[in-house]
Amino acid sequence: MRGADVTEAKLFSYRTLEERIPQDHPLRKLRGVVDAVLGTLHADFDALYCRTGRHSIAPERLLRASLIQVLYSIRSERQLVQHLDYNLLYRWFVGLNEDEVVWDHSVFSKNRDRLLNETVSRAFFDKVLVLATWRELVSSEHFTVDGTLIEAWASLKSFQPKDGSGKPPEDGGRNPSVDFKGQKRSNDTHESATDPDARLYKKAEGDKARMAFLGHALMENRHGLVVDVETTLATGTAEREAAEIMVKRSARKGATLGADKNYDTAGFVAALRQHGVTPHVTQKKHSAIDDRTTRHAGYAQSLKKRKLVEQIFGWAKTVGGLRKTPFVGLDKVKAQTVFTFAAYNLTRMATIFGWRLNTA
Repeated sequence: MRGADVTEAKLFSYRTLEERIPQDHPLRKLRGVVDAVLGTLHADFDALYCRTGRHSIAPERLLRASLIQVLYSIRSERQLVQHLDYNLLYRWFVGLNEDEVVWDHSVFSKNRDRLLNETVSRAFFDKVLVLATWRELVSSEHFTVDGTLIEAWASLKSFQPKDGSGKPPEDGGRNPSVDFKGQKRSNDTHESATDPDARLYKKAEGDKARMAFLGHALMENRHGLVVDVETTLATGTAEREAAEIMVKRSARKGATLGADKNYDTAGFVAALRQHGVTPHVTQKKHSAIDDRTTRHAGYAQSLKKRKLVEQIFGWAKTVGGLRKTPFVGLDKVKAQTVFTFAAYNLTRMATIFGWRLNTA
C-alpha cells in the first residue's frame, strides 16, 4: 500500500540530541579529545573574563564552533551560525541543545581580540601537541620546514602609492577601473589601503604577484604533525627568518632539518649549525652544504620526508580555508594560521588512530 506524502508537524520530540548522533561517528571521538584539551585551558579562560557582570557565551563553545568551521570548510562566520541553527550534528559538537538559540555571527568579531587571538590559538595548539607527544607520535630528532603563501583580503587595486600620487580611477562605483600601465609598484613605495600589513609578493618565478602573507610550519618527520607555526609579512627572507625562530624554539641540538632550495644559503646553514641542527636542505648550484652532509643516508631520507609538508599546506588551503584569509591585519591572520594547523593535527591524529574524519 502506497504511503501518503504528508508532513505532520509534531510539538514534541522523544529522542535526545545525544541519541541522534551515531555512536561510531568520528566527531564523537574528536569531541572527547577536544573537551580534554579545553579542560586544561580553564585557568587561561578565567583570566580573560571579569568575575562580575552578565554571563558570556562559554569560550569552549566558541572554540568548538570555530573548529567546526575549519573542519567542514564553512566559508564565513555568518554561514557558520546558519549551520549551527539547523545542523544537529554541529549543535551537539558545540554543546547546544535542540531548542537553544544560536548567538549572532557578530559574537565572533567581538571576541576576536580577547578570545579568538593568537595567544589562545597557540595555547590550544600547544595542548594538542602535548597530547600527540604523550601518545609518542612526535619525533624530537628529525624535522622539516617550509612556507606557503596566504592570499590577503586585499585587491591589487588597493595597492596605492604611499604619497597619494596614484592615477585617479577611470570611473566611479564600488569597483572602479584603475590603469596601472607604466607604473612601477613595489612595497617600498606602495601599500594596500585595505590591509596595510599585506605585501605584494609572488612565491615563484613566473607566478603572478598577489597581496599576501606567509605562513610557516615546522613539521616532525615521524607522522607529519606540525610542531610549530609562524605567520609573517611576505618578504624574500621571511621563510628563513621564521625557520630560525621555530628551530630555536622547538628543535633540540642534534636534530636534522629538511627544507627546499630556498633555504640553501650560507647564512641559514650557518645559523642552523650554530644551534646544533644539521641542515638537510635541497642543494642548488653553489650549495652551502657539501658531501660531508649529503653522503649520509639520513640526508636522502630527509629529502623524501620533506614532501609531507605539502600535504599540510594542501589541507590547510583546501579544507581549512587558509588559501585566502577573510581577516585584515597580521595579528588576526596569525591567530587563524595557528588554529588551522591545530585542527590539522587533530585530523592527522584521527587518521593515525583509525577514526579519520570525513569532512566532505
